[in-house]
Amino acid sequence: MTNVTQESFNFLTETQNKLLDLVKNELVFDEVVDSWMFMSTPWPVLSTLVIYLLFVLKLGPKIMENRKPFNIKYVILLYNLIQTVYNGYLVLWFFITPGAVTYHFSHLCHPLPRNLNQYLIHELNKGSWFFFLSKVIDLLDTIFFVLRKKQSQVSFLHVYHHVNMVITCWAYLRFIKGEQLIFGGIINSFIHTVMYSYYFLSALGPQMQKYLWWKKYLTRMQIIQFLMIMVYEAGLYMFNCNFPRLFMLYIIADLTLFLYLFLMFYKKTYDIRQKPKQHVQ
Repeated sequence: MTNVTQESFNFLTETQNKLLDLVKNELVFDEVVDSWMFMSTPWPVLSTLVIYLLFVLKLGPKIMENRKPFNIKYVILLYNLIQTVYNGYLVLWFFITPGAVTYHFSHLCHPLPRNLNQYLIHELNKGSWFFFLSKVIDLLDTIFFVLRKKQSQVSFLHVYHHVNMVITCWAYLRFIKGEQLIFGGIINSFIHTVMYSYYFLSALGPQMQKYLWWKKYLTRMQIIQFLMIMVYEAGLYMFNCNFPRLFMLYIIADLTLFLYLFLMFYKKTYDIRQKPKQHVQ
């Protein structure tokens, strides 16, 4: 019995040490990138998320309980327009950064060490930082829901998606700084460009509704993006590419959960509406 216990303890210790070594080998530190705003410490980001959650789940609904919805139509129009342009520029960033496209496709599986390609890597990291910032800005979506008394839209999927994206993007740039999520970032920014374009048109008023027949295709596009990124990340893992394997496994697991939640949302929102009404005999 003592031998079995000792063997189990040794196995757990060895597994723990291997896991710690693997994590240490995947972490990347860079004095320049780590000095950027929000990057040196997690506390500003975590504080922002705590305030966000307190407001959208507790304080906001309480404050608005006996108030009329705020008329913030023009604020939302401006916000959606800025988000459309911002996300469109994030897509463009990759293609106008000198050498980015050629380098990404030439070293898709085996990227060069940072010290051999420092300028381009820092430029791509800048794009990742602006992408992370866009996820912080996205938190305003929920704030607007609360101020307009549309609390039903503050769903688990909505809140989890926003919080998770902020944390994941921050951790990726702070500790990984790789290139394996560039493809996903471009696709996601493109989807958000289309999505905020839709929101901008929708906020113009009821007269635009007849032109917004393509709403359900937004969710389909989001589902397709998850599948595309999952296949891409799984390919990097399966072909033993030189990327952080633990982080790739986390991304695949995270995307699987997102895919499930968005599929359930799509089924609930659209499939039910399309069922023919049953006539009472």
